[in-house]
Amino acid sequence: MVRDQAELSPPSPPSPPSPARLAAADRLRSLGHAIVAHDVDDGVLARIEANALAALDEVTASPPRTRNPLAMKRSLFIDAPPQGGNRTHFPDCIVTGPANPMGIAADIVRDGDEALLLTALGEAFEGAPGRAHGGVVAALFDEVLGFVLSIVRTPAYTGRLTVSYLAPTPLGVELEFRARLASRDGRKLHMEGEARRDGEVIARAEGLFIAVDPEHFTSGGV
Repeated sequence: MVRDQAELSPPSPPSPPSPARLAAADRLRSLGHAIVAHDVDDGVLARIEANALAALDEVTASPPRTRNPLAMKRSLFIDAPPQGGNRTHFPDCIVTGPANPMGIAADIVRDGDEALLLTALGEAFEGAPGRAHGGVVAALFDEVLGFVLSIVRTPAYTGRLTVSYLAPTPLGVELEFRARLASRDGRKLHMEGEARRDGEVIARAEGLFIAVDPEHFTSGGV
């Protein structure tokens, strides 16, 4: 049985990523999109490779990072995000983390009882030219559906995700993903959501999430 989240005391918040880490991630994301989008001269690419190798040697010589994912997850369910508020529990999240140089860095906030995700996908996320890969769309849905868990203050894991693709998902234009809790049956939370471009629904999703006891995140669960 899921305990009352109000009984939990929040763990110590992790240190936020530094401005330098965020800036480096942003530049690397931009570089990746630019390489896919442009017919780059081989000489330029050779210089990029050399610079990247030099930077890689410096980065890998640095100490490894240590983070506590369970404590970070637990903090999501202490308080629901406020209206218009977001969550930054995993700055390196592949979907919404601004510190991930290979991620999407999508914006996600609470809009009433719904989760709202806004993004414009860059060229590096294409499946076919000009169109986003279906797996990227699925990842966006998983993130926006999962954000609803913070709104309802119920820790859970994705059990099933079904995506219906109604039209191609374009690159370089603003996309809106919305999600909400459709129903709940014990530990089973049924979510639903849709993706829109200029008001047109281009994909729908249904998700099944399985609730777990909040103490799961402090007892070594995964």
